[in-house]
Amino acid sequence: MGLFILRRLGVMVLTALCLTYLVFFMTNLYPNLEKLAKTQGNFRMSDEAVASWLEKGGYLQSTPKKYAEWVGLVPSYQHTAEDGTVTGRCIAPGQDPAEAPSFCGILQGYWGFSTVFKDEVGTIIAERGSQTAKLMLWVLLVMVPSALIVGILAGMREGSRTDRTLSTFAITTTATPEYVSGVILIAIFAASASPLNQWLAANDWIEGRTLLKGTATSAMENATFENFFLPVITIALYGMGYIARMTRASMAEVMTAQYIRTARLKGVSFPNIVVKHALRNALIAPFTVIMLQIPWLLNGVVIVETLFNFKGFGWTLVQAAGNNDIELLLGVSVVSVVVVLITQLISDIGYVYLNPRISVS
Repeated sequence: MGLFILRRLGVMVLTALCLTYLVFFMTNLYPNLEKLAKTQGNFRMSDEAVASWLEKGGYLQSTPKKYAEWVGLVPSYQHTAEDGTVTGRCIAPGQDPAEAPSFCGILQGYWGFSTVFKDEVGTIIAERGSQTAKLMLWVLLVMVPSALIVGILAGMREGSRTDRTLSTFAITTTATPEYVSGVILIAIFAASASPLNQWLAANDWIEGRTLLKGTATSAMENATFENFFLPVITIALYGMGYIARMTRASMAEVMTAQYIRTARLKGVSFPNIVVKHALRNALIAPFTVIMLQIPWLLNGVVIVETLFNFKGFGWTLVQAAGNNDIELLLGVSVVSVVVVLITQLISDIGYVYLNPRISVS
């Protein structure tokens, strides 16, 4: 197992380097750099002024050289002006160039500076990522148990009325995009003109005009049921259908296995068969699906965070992409790649432990 993990870690490092280099190459194409120069300088800048600004910032170097500087593998670029002023990525405003470090990349803990938020990228990602992590935690707490219960109940008696009803519900939730279900939930629970809210207000069952809030901005400081339930349930409904369908298919397959039939012939009660014999084997495939939901949640919250104005990781990604914030886009890509690779590693290790038939050589 130790050798297996070491090999996987090596593959993860190579994969991370390849993916981040691809993103770095795409974000550092000359049209993006030209737009960045005009955004930070003047939109009426001439081509010569743009080239001078890019040369001063080290953007005209070769892509492999810039990537190595960004990672922190080679010394950072420095530009010396005609008056002797030295500027560079590692030199802070007003700092003596002789005292500045030579290396300042991802490996050294410096992620760059955001041109939109006017702050360090690492600080922004830590702040916004913590908000999305809070959202993801509550989504998983709601989505995973609900999906497993629906899938197990449907797979226990394949073809029954319960199976058909729950399967229809799971398919419906997965087939409905988040921006559709989110708008529907806002119209029902967060609109003062909805019949539900009017009836609740008329009977003095709610203090305000609506049962829930249609925006989750206040949940960033103080998350409550009122301001946090709608974004959580919107994401959970979309993701639970896929997990439920996978669990149902796995449970239905296990219930027809030979050892289940033997247990029935021996007179073991149906609840004991499900809990003690079928459940563990039925959860092997859903476990992998559940682990893969984590990177999906990290990047799939873009629509929901924008819809409910929850300024988390997805909202930050939209702002960075819309404003050509190259450094922030690169920082977001690093976090996304690392989360995907780590969850896949955990999924593989967990699969080995859950399925004794799998051996690691």
